[in-house]
Amino acid sequence: MKHLQKKIWLLAIVVLIIMVIIWISLTYYNQKMQDQYNQILERYLIINELNMVSQEMVTSLNAYLLDPSDANFRTIERRKNRVGQLYDQVTAFRNTDNESELTNYTNLTASLIEMTERSVNFQISDETDTAKAALNEAIHIADYVSEMRLSVIDKELRTYDIFYREMIERSEKLTELGVWLLVTIILMLLFFTYWFSLRITKPLEKLTESAKRLSKGQFDREIEADSKDETAILAKTFEQMRININNLFIETTQKAKLEAELQESKYLLKESQLLSLQSQINPHFLFNTLNTLSKKAYLEGSEETSDLLVSIADLMRYNLRHMDKPTALHEELYVLNQYIQIQKARYTDRLTFVTEIDEACLDVQIPGLTLQPIVENAIIHAVEPSEDGGTIMFRIKNALNHVVIEVEDDGPGMTEEKIDALMSARAVNSEKGTGIGFKNVVQRLKLFNSSDHVVDIQSISGKGTKISLFILKERSEMGYDQSSYSG
Repeated sequence: MKHLQKKIWLLAIVVLIIMVIIWISLTYYNQKMQDQYNQILERYLIINELNMVSQEMVTSLNAYLLDPSDANFRTIERRKNRVGQLYDQVTAFRNTDNESELTNYTNLTASLIEMTERSVNFQISDETDTAKAALNEAIHIADYVSEMRLSVIDKELRTYDIFYREMIERSEKLTELGVWLLVTIILMLLFFTYWFSLRITKPLEKLTESAKRLSKGQFDREIEADSKDETAILAKTFEQMRININNLFIETTQKAKLEAELQESKYLLKESQLLSLQSQINPHFLFNTLNTLSKKAYLEGSEETSDLLVSIADLMRYNLRHMDKPTALHEELYVLNQYIQIQKARYTDRLTFVTEIDEACLDVQIPGLTLQPIVENAIIHAVEPSEDGGTIMFRIKNALNHVVIEVEDDGPGMTEEKIDALMSARAVNSEKGTGIGFKNVVQRLKLFNSSDHVVDIQSISGKGTKISLFILKERSEMGYDQSSYSG
């Protein structure tokens, strides 16, 4: 019953998580309000302490003037330092709402500190009258500081009155939120309880219906197991029982059919063996036959037919010999010319084949059967559909560290979608002819160059397509084997 226990624990955990989230949210909100309240209270206390310490500093100054002892001097210094610390804290309270009042307050405090220091310095210099005058000025400033403190506190109270009102509104909203949370929790508990019970009872209901069908002899409907708990094990057991019983019925009805199929399979086996023997003709016999026919045609005066037969024989011999290994570019070019001769015999004046070849590149190595599929695709898509035929430009160019082979036609061009499909190797090898296909050529070139930058396609709708192949002049030996891509 482990799976059912998991469902029960899941329901309990969901409820616990909801309660924890609510508790954390309320605790965080209350703590935030408490922190804000403490900050406001701390502001009031610091302002009051600054006023109190300022008065004490003036009192200590008066005592020092009456008795300029070291003890009284240290008392003044201690209280002056404390006033300075409180001054820095009060300065940090400045904002746009209290900037005017707080600036006046801090300026008066700074003046009080300065006047106290002047009075002490005069006393040390034995300028008693000047020191007393500075004391009187410090007393007046201290009175102003006390009055300004009330103004600052009044401004703070008016500023934070809005905050207090917001706290009350938040408290009311918190109460309202608590009610909605309670309603939401109840609805969620009802939903999860319904979902939990449904996950248990629904598979049992389906299993009950399946058991009723089995009792009526209906063995053709599968017993489904939607759950992943113990009911699924029971459903799989019923399903296996149904399959076993159904197989017994099917087995008895298929015996006669199997006998007939056995006899037919024996006949098909013999026929396939015969076809296999017929397909195992030695290719050299075919080449010799083509050569014999070529010589016979030549002796009879059919030189064009003789040339075509020689081209076909050379093309077939090259395909069988060079499918799985690299070859020199001039050999590929020779076979391509043989292929073009065959196609010109087929298309006559409809096919125009123009070449621009840099002969310095003809010794570069290239995978076998690379040029013919590309040119063949150009003929199929650019020349064959047009009644007027077309022109194919074939170029071999010498670049810095590689050779560029271009096949350009004046056909209908290709869409951006088809170009993207070809470049991303999603195209299907459905071309007629060799069956090699564009994708296969690109894959073999990538292996050959050990690089992904081997092809570029440029096409303009209605004007034609140009395919550029890039062959490295010097490549790293990576154990190239194109036999996996030769079909």
